[in-house]
Amino acid sequence: MLSRVANSIFWMNRYLERAENIARLIETQLHMSLDLPSLRDDPNAWKPLVDITGDSDYFSENLGAPSKDNVIFFHTFDSNYPHSIKSCLTAARENARSVREVIPSEIWEMINKLYLEVIGMGARGRTIKNPHKFYSNIKMACHLIVGIAYSTMAHGEAWYFSQLGRFLERADKTSRILDVKYFIILPRVDYVGSSMDSVQWAALLKSTSSLEMYRKRFNLISSRNIADFLIFDREFPRSVLYCINHAEQAFSRINGTPTGTYTSTLARKFGRLTGKLNYSYIDDVMDVGLHEYLDGIQSDLNDVGLAIHDNFFAIKPVAETFSPGEQIQ
Repeated sequence: MLSRVANSIFWMNRYLERAENIARLIETQLHMSLDLPSLRDDPNAWKPLVDITGDSDYFSENLGAPSKDNVIFFHTFDSNYPHSIKSCLTAARENARSVREVIPSEIWEMINKLYLEVIGMGARGRTIKNPHKFYSNIKMACHLIVGIAYSTMAHGEAWYFSQLGRFLERADKTSRILDVKYFIILPRVDYVGSSMDSVQWAALLKSTSSLEMYRKRFNLISSRNIADFLIFDREFPRSVLYCINHAEQAFSRINGTPTGTYTSTLARKFGRLTGKLNYSYIDDVMDVGLHEYLDGIQSDLNDVGLAIHDNFFAIKPVAETFSPGEQIQ
């Protein structure tokens, strides 16, 4: 497979996953503002959605205060911000257009349709008439694209590059959401056991589409159990461990080597990351500090992403095969 094609498939899936995550975050925040009316008067209620991105400086310089309207515009329609839903869908569409001969036509049609819907809504200004429906539609459209790919795309090299991109992006976003939101809603003495406490932790789980699966596993909401579930659960497809293990499996299929065979720099980086997750427990994480542990995971994910680029996508200089004084014929 051409590196250009692999790169486009990899990033098409990363951008779609990123757009779906943003839509889910905003949808969850909208629902939480209904459950907690006090948030409507809180000027910083929407600030966590900016903190999660790590781009607070950009937001402050270009949009000012983190009001509801500003945060929604920033995450949805800001063309100058490369991680907004509009920017992600624009990039995903361009990548899909460049590999139309590789992906099923249904995938291209759904990405193009979703892109046009979001662009059309953005052209009407910052006000969204029915935001709950709008963000739910984005989320469902991204799920539909994944389902179409699973059902109609040959599970060969192109498929594994799509899996690699999707699971790396999902692991990164789960770790960031947990890191930022856990820090923000650490239980205050007067909140513990209250309805406020339960609603906020439930909102964190909804931000990763994990509330129902968490309830089946642990029943009662507990900050420690939530961190354990979102990091180490081996069966939930949005936990960090699940995503990294499946990303490594996709890499192994692309590389043509058994999982756990560390014959390259990229394989060793994957091995260190999967080892850190597979052989850690929540008690170890709490001893180190959740923020410090997740910050390390995010740093490792960035290293793996750079190594993937260098290994598969980067343009490498052609090695000289003649002596310095030799004349090329």
